[in-house]
Amino acid sequence: MTAFKQATSIEEVRRFIEENQLAFVYISREDCSVCHAVRPQVQDILKDYPRIQSIQADADHIPEVAGDFTVFSVPALLLFADGKELIREARFVNMENLNRQFSRVVENY
Repeated sequence: MTAFKQATSIEEVRRFIEENQLAFVYISREDCSVCHAVRPQVQDILKDYPRIQSIQADADHIPEVAGDFTVFSVPALLLFADGKELIREARFVNMENLNRQFSRVVENY
Protein backbone atom coordinates (compact mmCIF):
# COMPACT_ATOMS: atom_id res chain seq x y z
CA MET A 1 0.00 0.00 0.00
CA THR A 2 1.36 3.38 -1.03
CA ALA A 3 0.85 6.24 1.41
CA PHE A 4 -0.55 9.47 0.04
CA LYS A 5 1.70 12.51 0.04
CA GLN A 6 0.14 15.07 2.43
CA ALA A 7 -0.61 18.49 0.97
CA THR A 8 0.01 21.49 3.20
CA SER A 9 -1.65 24.22 1.12
CA ILE A 10 -4.16 24.76 -1.68
CA GLU A 11 -1.29 26.06 -3.82
CA GLU A 12 0.51 22.73 -3.40
CA VAL A 13 -2.61 20.84 -4.52
CA ARG A 14 -3.03 23.07 -7.59
CA ARG A 15 0.65 22.73 -8.49
CA PHE A 16 0.45 18.94 -8.04
CA ILE A 17 -2.44 18.76 -10.53
CA GLU A 18 -0.57 20.96 -13.03
CA GLU A 19 2.71 19.04 -12.78
CA ASN A 20 1.35 15.48 -13.08
CA GLN A 21 -0.28 14.09 -16.20
CA LEU A 22 -2.47 11.80 -14.07
CA ALA A 23 -3.10 13.37 -10.66
CA PHE A 24 -5.31 11.82 -7.99
CA VAL A 25 -6.49 14.04 -5.12
CA TYR A 26 -7.97 12.46 -1.98
CA ILE A 27 -9.85 15.05 0.08
CA SER A 28 -10.70 14.06 3.63
CA ARG A 29 -11.25 15.31 7.17
CA GLU A 30 -9.62 14.15 10.38
CA ASP A 31 -12.86 13.15 12.09
CA CYS A 32 -14.31 11.28 9.09
CA SER A 33 -14.51 7.54 9.79
CA VAL A 34 -15.49 6.80 6.19
CA CYS A 35 -12.36 8.66 5.03
CA HIS A 36 -10.18 6.43 7.19
CA ALA A 37 -11.92 3.28 5.93
CA VAL A 38 -11.84 4.19 2.22
CA ARG A 39 -8.23 5.48 2.09
CA PRO A 40 -6.44 2.09 2.40
CA GLN A 41 -8.76 0.55 -0.20
CA VAL A 42 -7.99 3.34 -2.67
CA GLN A 43 -4.27 3.12 -1.92
CA ASP A 44 -4.43 -0.61 -2.63
CA ILE A 45 -6.06 0.01 -6.03
CA LEU A 46 -3.58 2.76 -6.91
CA LYS A 47 -0.58 0.47 -6.49
CA ASP A 48 -1.72 -1.17 -9.77
CA TYR A 49 -1.53 2.22 -11.52
CA PRO A 50 1.96 3.64 -10.97
CA ARG A 51 1.37 6.35 -13.57
CA ILE A 52 -1.27 7.93 -11.32
CA GLN A 53 0.38 10.24 -8.80
CA SER A 54 -1.56 10.83 -5.60
CA ILE A 55 -1.88 13.44 -2.89
CA GLN A 56 -4.16 13.86 0.12
CA ALA A 57 -5.64 17.16 1.26
CA ASP A 58 -7.20 17.45 4.69
CA ALA A 59 -10.11 19.90 4.50
CA ASP A 60 -9.67 20.70 8.20
CA HIS A 61 -6.12 21.98 7.57
CA ILE A 62 -6.75 23.36 4.06
CA PRO A 63 -10.35 24.67 4.15
CA GLU A 64 -10.01 26.25 0.67
CA VAL A 65 -9.76 22.79 -0.90
CA ALA A 66 -13.49 22.16 -0.44
CA GLY A 67 -14.45 25.43 -2.13
CA ASP A 68 -11.89 25.20 -4.92
CA PHE A 69 -13.03 21.71 -5.92
CA THR A 70 -16.71 22.08 -4.99
CA VAL A 71 -16.59 19.30 -2.42
CA PHE A 72 -19.65 18.92 -0.20
CA SER A 73 -18.97 15.46 1.20
CA VAL A 74 -15.80 13.63 2.17
CA PRO A 75 -13.97 11.60 1.24
CA ALA A 76 -13.85 13.10 -2.22
CA LEU A 77 -11.78 11.25 -4.81
CA LEU A 78 -10.76 13.30 -7.83
CA LEU A 79 -8.69 12.14 -10.79
CA PHE A 80 -7.28 14.74 -13.16
CA ALA A 81 -5.70 14.07 -16.55
CA ASP A 82 -3.68 16.95 -17.97
CA GLY A 83 -5.32 19.24 -15.42
CA LYS A 84 -8.88 18.27 -16.36
CA GLU A 85 -11.11 16.47 -13.86
CA LEU A 86 -12.14 13.09 -15.30
CA ILE A 87 -13.33 11.14 -12.26
CA ARG A 88 -15.17 12.31 -9.15
CA GLU A 89 -16.41 9.99 -6.45
CA ALA A 90 -17.51 10.89 -2.94
CA ARG A 91 -18.46 9.36 0.41
CA PHE A 92 -19.38 5.72 -0.25
CA VAL A 93 -17.28 4.54 -3.18
CA ASN A 94 -17.70 1.32 -5.15
CA MET A 95 -14.08 0.14 -5.36
CA GLU A 96 -14.70 -2.21 -8.29
CA ASN A 97 -16.18 0.65 -10.30
CA LEU A 98 -13.34 2.97 -9.28
CA ASN A 99 -10.79 0.39 -10.41
CA ARG A 100 -12.52 0.09 -13.81
CA GLN A 101 -12.54 3.87 -14.20
CA PHE A 102 -8.83 4.11 -13.36
CA SER A 103 -8.08 1.34 -15.84
CA ARG A 104 -9.94 3.13 -18.66
CA VAL A 105 -8.19 6.43 -17.99
CA VAL A 106 -4.71 4.89 -17.80
CA GLU A 107 -5.29 2.92 -21.04
CA ASN A 108 -6.14 6.16 -22.85
CA TYR A 109 -3.18 8.18 -21.53
